[in-house]
Amino acid sequence: MRSDDPTDEATSLLVDLIRNACVNDGSPTSGEEIRNAELLTGYLEGCGADLGSFEPQPGRRSLLARLEGSDPGAPTLLLMGHTDVVPVNEAGWHRDPFGGEVVDGMVWGRGAIDMLNLTATMAVAFRRLADQGFRPRGTLAFLAVADEEALGTWGADWLVRHEWDHVRADYVVTESGGFQVPTPSGVRLPVMVEEKGTFWSRLTVRGTPGHGSSPFRTDNAAVKAAEVIRRIAAYRPPTRMGATWHALVDGLGLPPELGDPDGFLERLDALPLGLARIAHACTHTTFAPTVVHGGTKTNVIPDRVEIEVDIRTLPGQQAGEVMAMLTDALGDLADEVEITANEDPPSTSPTDTPLWDALERVSGRLCEGSALVPMLMTGGTDNRFFRRAGAVGYGFGLFSRRLGFEDYATMFHGNDERVDQESLRLSTELWMGLAREVLA
Repeated sequence: MRSDDPTDEATSLLVDLIRNACVNDGSPTSGEEIRNAELLTGYLEGCGADLGSFEPQPGRRSLLARLEGSDPGAPTLLLMGHTDVVPVNEAGWHRDPFGGEVVDGMVWGRGAIDMLNLTATMAVAFRRLADQGFRPRGTLAFLAVADEEALGTWGADWLVRHEWDHVRADYVVTESGGFQVPTPSGVRLPVMVEEKGTFWSRLTVRGTPGHGSSPFRTDNAAVKAAEVIRRIAAYRPPTRMGATWHALVDGLGLPPELGDPDGFLERLDALPLGLARIAHACTHTTFAPTVVHGGTKTNVIPDRVEIEVDIRTLPGQQAGEVMAMLTDALGDLADEVEITANEDPPSTSPTDTPLWDALERVSGRLCEGSALVPMLMTGGTDNRFFRRAGAVGYGFGLFSRRLGFEDYATMFHGNDERVDQESLRLSTELWMGLAREVLA
């Protein structure tokens, strides 16, 4: 696995991480991140760093590596990558999703983008710095964390709650961002400084059981649930634009009318699909019915149907406001629907920080003429746990021009996930440069 060329080393490590197939389906016993934790432990052993692991659930192991700083008052920089991946439908892939094939400078496989590429490059950068005798004033830490793909229950959430003294950090960098966006003013690199919150909800619709052969005037929970789903899908929450959205519009040189909420939805029709989806999600509370359970037998009128709805909230929104939206969407059916929700609030970090300044300097050297722009992450990452504990957390990496935004966006949890080796080189150099800028 070791090589004179850091890009070859990152490629080899990424291939092995993909092949370990640490698939997290959301159940407590899935993931088996212990395989990737052991792989990374073996890779980092002997570099002089302090290595430790945490396994709150059998098989759900996270690895922490630290190079202690010489000054206890200096900041700690944590490079955090998760080691689990989401399930895959192999029928939609052109190559084996767990083969880790390298074809024409591209590494293929589940997790190549989300986010084993960054996990691998973080590990390589950490190892290289340690081998070079890097002993900074501040502490450099690398966390290969389990269970990011299922709310962080056995990973970052657990670690921040139970092992904060070990994982405490002033600055945290994890996924995503860092894709190159060409603009008339030069390349712009989005940095995820905010994340939408989740308000995942289960809607229970009840009816009266009966025989399927006599459906006339029955109280069919499935029929009622279909109308509930239709109403949620048709609901149009108000457009809401925050400072980060306006900064992104300005920074990327997008049409200025995209900063005006009036007529915004109509303007989205003229945008490329990937950009339109991001623009909509950055400016709206979103409601997506995703899972439906109900019925027991073909010839039985169902008396209970459960609908799971993925609701993503904007910075500043709280549970009461979201419940009011959900009630508004349901209309006169609201009294017939039981709602249980799991709130995970939005999180944000400022941009006037030493970490932002250091990222701008390092990325500017690696990508000449570029500049950073703040962006809202429409999904969720483990950054939220560290932000709530007081850390400044950004989502970033550094990807080559070979990966356009449309490709980058559609490969998250999608088919034919792959990353180019030039991106691995850029990210590895980014982490090494960032550590020197922030900690030395």
